[in-house]
Amino acid sequence: MNVAFIPVRGGSKSIPLKNIKPMCGKPLVYWTVAAACNCDKIDRVYVATDSEKIREALLEIKRTENDAVFQKLEVIGRSAESASDTASTESAMLEFAANYDFDHIVLVQATSPLLTEGDLDRGFALFEEADTDSVLSVVRQKRFNWAVEADGTARALNYDYFHRPRRQDFDGYCVENGAFYITSKKCLLETGNRISGRVKAVEMSEDTFFEIDEPSDWQMIEKMLERRLRTEKPNKLSGERQSIKMFLTDCDGCLTDGGMYYSENGDELKKFSTLDGLGFRLMRDKGILCGIITGENTTLVARRAQKLKLDILKMGVTDKLSVVQEICMQYGITMQEVAYVGDDVNDKELLKAVGFSASVPGAMEEVKEIVDYVTKRSGGNGAVREVIEYILGKSEKQE
Repeated sequence: MNVAFIPVRGGSKSIPLKNIKPMCGKPLVYWTVAAACNCDKIDRVYVATDSEKIREALLEIKRTENDAVFQKLEVIGRSAESASDTASTESAMLEFAANYDFDHIVLVQATSPLLTEGDLDRGFALFEEADTDSVLSVVRQKRFNWAVEADGTARALNYDYFHRPRRQDFDGYCVENGAFYITSKKCLLETGNRISGRVKAVEMSEDTFFEIDEPSDWQMIEKMLERRLRTEKPNKLSGERQSIKMFLTDCDGCLTDGGMYYSENGDELKKFSTLDGLGFRLMRDKGILCGIITGENTTLVARRAQKLKLDILKMGVTDKLSVVQEICMQYGITMQEVAYVGDDVNDKELLKAVGFSASVPGAMEEVKEIVDYVTKRSGGNGAVREVIEYILGKSEKQE
């Protein structure tokens, strides 16, 4: 039997009761519990705590979550000795091992809310290989390390500065990120350590490098989790099939980088991406109407729309929602069958009304908070193409 073990204390000094402090609307510990419960390789998820408040919060999660996998969760106690400021995590693991039956254990740290069930699945896949006794999670870092000697001189540790490698050619090094560790009960009891024997490492995404120890860590990781939830949530394209029949986008900041360029003669210039052009063609091949809805009114935008052979071009628009509603009536399309990409406050009402909404990294924060998807690529650098591929990819899976 494989079990997850998540030790949480009530006595955190830097952030009081941080394990149940809300992060993205859920107690911090919820995120690692959810990852462990959703991992098919894990049979039971034990959270050990010395705090009655934490215990109550966890039992409430188990009671209210609709997903049946949360029934794997068991909340157990831990001794004052294993929950003290000076106690090691291993002491809590050994205390648990002395009282519970299992074959293998994955230690999961509640301070790593970016952990996913996919990470755990990959960890167990490594662990199940014949020549493996333990697995730990790591993050690859592509940094140049230096050592500073007592006399103040410095020396490079992992590269030759006369032959400085490019980042894409540099293997870097792996750093333990503390998210999870897998070992057998036998190895744990024999060595008293969370890992031992033949150890292998599973790489996690770069944003999981950080753990929550200080308030500044909390703010940074919560932003990362918010972004992940926006870009990875099932959204309106999943579940019961919903067909997108019209794809619309703003221009500046989405199809362009939002910059204002002028020639020596004062002519206005804009930078567009050829990636987006092919994306529109992919949409048209699927029979999806394509267009630009923008507050601008320039010849440049009109020329770009003409070259892209777009079905719809509306310029100088102040009320985008009303305009799109009129277009929908004209084509016999509902607002739920429209996808729109926007980046500024004048896009908000339309973004909230359409069936699928997207934005770009450089958008206003209040816009990124309400959309279904935020691109990794920036405006003018293939962001619209990324949204198109996301939509078409989801639709093809559903078909």
